[in-house]
Amino acid sequence: MATRYVLSADALSVTTLPITIIGLSVPTNANPGKGRILALDLGKKRIGLALSDPLGLTAQGLPTLQRVNIRTDLTELDRLATEHDVRLILLGLPLHMSGDEGRQAGHAREFAQRLTEKTGREVRLWDERLTTVAAQRVLKSSGISIAKRAKAVDRLSAQILLESFLEIEPLDMEPSI
Repeated sequence: MATRYVLSADALSVTTLPITIIGLSVPTNANPGKGRILALDLGKKRIGLALSDPLGLTAQGLPTLQRVNIRTDLTELDRLATEHDVRLILLGLPLHMSGDEGRQAGHAREFAQRLTEKTGREVRLWDERLTTVAAQRVLKSSGISIAKRAKAVDRLSAQILLESFLEIEPLDMEPSI
């Protein structure tokens, strides 16, 4: 179980939610060494990005990637992963509240497979239920304009996704058995 902090209009509420970890097979050329984690909040028009610090304690947002086409998107993500010494890519898996997968989850799985093939890095799917909702609530409560909120929601969603992962699986970088 993971603890999720959600800002509401009244107060900060604490909710404990199950986190589903869903993995993909990793090619034999995957980089198992030390490095950071790059989290992706995959959307149709944009990809929100967040990066762990080298110790795996915090998640910092990166500029949102405006999607062009699959080939360009994968190339840019590969460049970012190389530039930031990323060893694991965390991709949000959009599940229904029931835990069932819908059409968007299928798109995320396909994207994850192609990203694994392109980068040679492990791509792990991570339950992203309510990350966008939490990001929108935080941004709304911060008092920033609607236009600025729209630009920041993808990045903050990726940060929340990465923080939930780091809370459960600290960056010891040694596979747990």
